[in-house]
Amino acid sequence: MVEMLDIYNNLSQKDIENFETSNSIELTDSYKRFLLKWNAGTPDIGVFMISEEEGPTAMNYFYSIGDAPGGNAILLGISGPHYDQIYFWDHENEPDLDEPDMSNMYFLADNIWNFLDNLNEDESDDDEE
Repeated sequence: MVEMLDIYNNLSQKDIENFETSNSIELTDSYKRFLLKWNAGTPDIGVFMISEEEGPTAMNYFYSIGDAPGGNAILLGISGPHYDQIYFWDHENEPDLDEPDMSNMYFLADNIWNFLDNLNEDESDDDEE
């Protein structure tokens, strides 16, 4: 099981409700449990596969609620057919279209807990001699 290092301040259910109200969103139940347990931090193991074509990458840290990420990001679906699902967003390959599509989004897991279960150790240093 993944553990979080550098955990942010503890959140209450009221903190999450205030965040949802001020942003006019409703977070998924599984993500709310994640926030109540850790409210972000750095996973002790953090390598995951984006896709067969893109290969592996490392998870640096989870943002606490309220932070605005820059660059590539791990996203949570909060509505429709993507509800509770976790995706990798490749900001460098944003489609130049009038209609948004998901060509730069990669499905990672059905929910935050499955994503955490799929994180691996960084084995890149093991290959060097």
